[in-house]
Amino acid sequence: MKTGLVLEGGAMRGLFTAGVIDVMMENGIEFDGGIGVSAGAAFGCNYKSKQIGRPFRYNTAYARDPRYCSVRSLLFTGDLYGAKFCYDTLPNKLDRMDVETYLANPMKFYVVVTDVETGEPFYYDLQGLDEKDMAYMRASASMPIVSRAVEIDGHSYLDGGISDSIPLKKFEEMGYERNVLILTRPAGYRKTPTPQIMDRLLKKYPAVAETLKNRHIVYNQTLDYIEERKQAGAAYVICPPQPLKIGKIEHNPEVMRNVYYQGRREAQKHIPAVREFLRRAKEEV
Repeated sequence: MKTGLVLEGGAMRGLFTAGVIDVMMENGIEFDGGIGVSAGAAFGCNYKSKQIGRPFRYNTAYARDPRYCSVRSLLFTGDLYGAKFCYDTLPNKLDRMDVETYLANPMKFYVVVTDVETGEPFYYDLQGLDEKDMAYMRASASMPIVSRAVEIDGHSYLDGGISDSIPLKKFEEMGYERNVLILTRPAGYRKTPTPQIMDRLLKKYPAVAETLKNRHIVYNQTLDYIEERKQAGAAYVICPPQPLKIGKIEHNPEVMRNVYYQGRREAQKHIPAVREFLRRAKEEV
């Protein structure tokens, strides 16, 4: 029975996820596959490359660098998070991804993007870390309004969280029957409707706007499904004990540090139970 790791997005709330996955890697927790959305993709790929601490390190190091995230970048490039810096300069020069380890690790890793023409999710197997793979990773984290759509093979994509924020059902369909989920909202959270102004702001992407209208319904239905799978022993959830005090955009390294260490502390509480959950999954046929 294959085991999976499902990583929700949430922009800088993803530093909670970074803390959790670092502790799991330090404890030798392994999965057959992982799937990430937005920040869950950008940070979660480091699980496959086994680079403990990397997302926390580069986020705090470049928190105030205008090339990384700034209004200046948005005005001059169309992307709040600088595409060239975040998906080329940073992983290839400043804080390099370990491509050799990534390729050698048998763990699969998928990212979720949203097709802007249909508003539907697309799931991409991030087999390596070449230019095309990095484009899909960038697309998964390209928030509407503050990012350009990413063009890949004749299609345009935006943030995967628009269409499938927590892709548990899809991962189960792909054969991952027992999954650990890292969520960035506390237990009991319920999403509210998207403000109507998004229709006007996204008039260039009507299918995306339509998907966002129903996002809260789909998201809350997914939370209900996750609870069903927990009760069935097929899902294990790690989430913050209370709302994370960090915005989608954050330039204060100390705020980042606090959220990251919340993730680490929470993960340490769960390690014995996660081990047992995965042990039982491997024993089932």
